[in-house]
Amino acid sequence: MADEHYDTIVIGTSQGGRFLPVELAKAGQKVALVERDQLGGVCVNRGCTPTKTMVASARLAYQAGRGAEYGVRTGPVSVDLAAVRERKRAMVTGARGNYASRLPQDGLELIEGEAHFTGPKSIEIALTDGGTRQIDAPVIVIDTGARPRPLAIPGAGDVPVLDSTSIMELDELPEHLIILGGGYIGLEFGQMFRRFGSEVTIVQRAARLLRSEDQDVSDEVAAILREDGITVSTSSTPVRVEPADGGRLRLGVRTQDGERQLEGSHLLAAIGRVPNTEALTTEAAGIRLDDHGFIEVDEYLETSVPGVYAMGDVTPGPAFTHSSYDDYRILHANLIRHEKASTRDRIVPYTVFIDPQLGRVGATEHEARAQGHAIRVAKLPMSAVIRAIETGQTRGFMKAVIDADTGQILGCAVLGSEGGEITTMIQIAMLGNLTYTAMADAIFTHPLLAEGLNSLFAMFDARGGRCHTLVT
Repeated sequence: MADEHYDTIVIGTSQGGRFLPVELAKAGQKVALVERDQLGGVCVNRGCTPTKTMVASARLAYQAGRGAEYGVRTGPVSVDLAAVRERKRAMVTGARGNYASRLPQDGLELIEGEAHFTGPKSIEIALTDGGTRQIDAPVIVIDTGARPRPLAIPGAGDVPVLDSTSIMELDELPEHLIILGGGYIGLEFGQMFRRFGSEVTIVQRAARLLRSEDQDVSDEVAAILREDGITVSTSSTPVRVEPADGGRLRLGVRTQDGERQLEGSHLLAAIGRVPNTEALTTEAAGIRLDDHGFIEVDEYLETSVPGVYAMGDVTPGPAFTHSSYDDYRILHANLIRHEKASTRDRIVPYTVFIDPQLGRVGATEHEARAQGHAIRVAKLPMSAVIRAIETGQTRGFMKAVIDADTGQILGCAVLGSEGGEITTMIQIAMLGNLTYTAMADAIFTHPLLAEGLNSLFAMFDARGGRCHTLVT
């Protein structure tokens, strides 16, 4: 039997879970918020806030090194990694404190400890300070997030293996950082540490980086990283790791040309994330998980148990802070206003915070064809965008995919300076069901990067079929 009864229990304080319990309490509910670790979840403590803070330091180091190109004498550039880390820590502390300041609310109780289900609507909490509590509620929301996938190859237990959390706590620069994984986490850290001054090698099991992207986007990203001095090794499978002389490590990699050995000072595993579900004992509640341990939900974020919901990275799908926040909006609408908001047909963009940024929204060219659309494709190099030329940021391109019959924008990728911001403009056009002609004919301020959208979408009027070059 539960010792205490609540209207709603929220487990975890990731992006959605840190807002929802406050709003539920404001609506008059008695709410228990359970957190086993740090307030704010991954985004505040180990994800967006710290990583993008460090990306900013790396970009400044890179730009300072280019000073002579702009007629600015800067002298030799060096990076104090301990100072970068302290700046990152200060940002995290501030963000965490900002969240904590919002928590005090009549009707809301923060319980520090680890929760696990004892029944469909009841949980036991192993309190951080010792002891346990038994509580229940007719509505339970799970927002426990995910964590880095551990490296599971022979020898991984014999050498230090960094993950996306521990690498940000280094206070000395790696001499040679080997990164396993060619997704956005591996690429962001790879370019970051290359700009800090490390030698960097990225080892990708798949045939290309960012394999969910179109081939031309993946190829251009790889070319940019190689131009920055990063070694990119694709179709390469790590098979073992072992200590080497001088405190270094040796990684065995199987390639199409046979096995080769890589030697480095540090190893980062950026090979995906796993959901934080094992401690929940979901089987005691009858909550169904998928084959990878993520909690299955319907379009209303309800699990297989009526009245139990899950949100954010603990569910299948894109693991982005902004999609987690949209999950919060859906549950806010449904649990407080009794609406029927859903995840159906929502457009979830994302940005890879390499430099130049890769912004993505909607369908790729490959996806659009697979969906059966008759499509047209336009691609504009950033070297044709006046603002990019003026600022010396000409790497990358903009790429748009439209429906050939209706002119509707199906998707876009912007690999360029402020690519995420430019992609957001295209997303707004998609939300408004604008056709490509609206973007081609709009008056955008000169000279902004966004002005390149005029030229990109004007290509569709220049000729039929595939469009690849700027028409003047």
